[in-house]
This record gives sequence, C-alpha cells and structure tokens, in this order.
Amino acid sequence: MTTRGVLFVHSAPRALCPHIEWAVAGVLGGRISLDWIPQPASPGTWRAEFSWQGEPDTASRLASALRGWHLLRFEVTAEPYATAEGERYSSTPDLGIFHAVTGVHGDILIPEDRLRAALARAQRGETHLEAEIAKLLGKPWDDELEPFRHAGEGAPVRWLHQVV
Repeated sequence: MTTRGVLFVHSAPRALCPHIEWAVAGVLGGRISLDWIPQPASPGTWRAEFSWQGEPDTASRLASALRGWHLLRFEVTAEPYATAEGERYSSTPDLGIFHAVTGVHGDILIPEDRLRAALARAQRGETHLEAEIAKLLGKPWDDELEPFRHAGEGAPVRWLHQVV
C-alpha cells in the first residue's frame, strides 16, 4: 500500500539545502534533486517543494529526518488512503514540530483524549481553553508559516510519481 504527499521546504539557509536533499533521498530511497528558489519572505534563504509517493509512514519519516535542523521551516503532508487518515507535519525553528491527523477533506481531526486533556488544563486554570484549542489545531505554526506559504505561491512543484 502506498500514499502520496507533498514536502514544502519553506525556508532553509543555502548551506543546508544539500543536506536536506540527502535526508529526503535517504527516506525515499533514491536520488533527489530539489528545485531551490529564493524565499522572498526571508532574504538569504531558499525554498523548494515536491510531491512524493511512498509507504504509509513516509510523511513521519520525512518529518523525523528534517526536524532537528535549526533555521529550517517545513511542512510534510500525506493524503489519506484506504486504511488510514492523512497527516500534516509543520516545523519552525521557534515552535518545533506539530503533527495533526487529517481527514479526507483536509480537516484536522483531534483525538478525544487530547480534547479532554485541554479541557482539564483549562478547568484547573493552567491555561485558557481557546489557547489550548488553537495549539491542537496548529494555529501558532500556521501563523508563523503563512508568510512563507504566501511567498511560495506560483513556485514550481516537483512531482515524484514513483519511488523504487
């Protein structure tokens, strides 16, 4: 069984670009050459994106391979398939990594236990419920990444149809 997804490297220092390609190639099991273009939202950084196809755990393996690099902003998505929901990983230098399960229409699906835990923290006065829900939905990551997403509109996409 395979799934498809997209890797968005929203911003990376030039020196990190070949290392990102090597990490992605290591996960996908083949040579990868990304089309890097300047990221206008952060001068001096570069952006790239491409579509991938692979095993159901490919999105999590890509996110794990990229997550430890400071100054890197990225997102990895995986489409739902017959036996599993989709996924989205978002990462920023300041916030770290965010993971969400997504439904067939791209909506974030929040597990019951995480909602109950957020409600309990709010009831104990540790936080506000609105802030907890915003974190569960990935709002802080979306807020930080949105200028980088917008700056990438019209950027070329590399379509990777098969990984052997």
